[in-house]
Amino acid sequence: MQLLNIGYGNLISVDKILTVVSPDAAPIKRIITEARERGKLIDASCGRKTQSVIITDSDHVILSASSLKQISSRLNGEENIQDE
Repeated sequence: MQLLNIGYGNLISVDKILTVVSPDAAPIKRIITEARERGKLIDASCGRKTQSVIITDSDHVILSASSLKQISSRLNGEENIQDE
């Protein structure tokens, strides 16, 4: 099982990730609200601004303070970009 650093010491299994998206679009904001109501929202942003939203195969929605670019580079095995 490969783990992905999503910022501030938080890790997620790469196998569980369906998509990583920006939190700015209205449909994503609705997905976040619905996940919060269902108890499927995980806030891994540690109180910082949410810069990316990870949707998993278990229908969980994870908020991350790491940018899409940072998460993408980590998924591709590239050198970590400074984020904290």
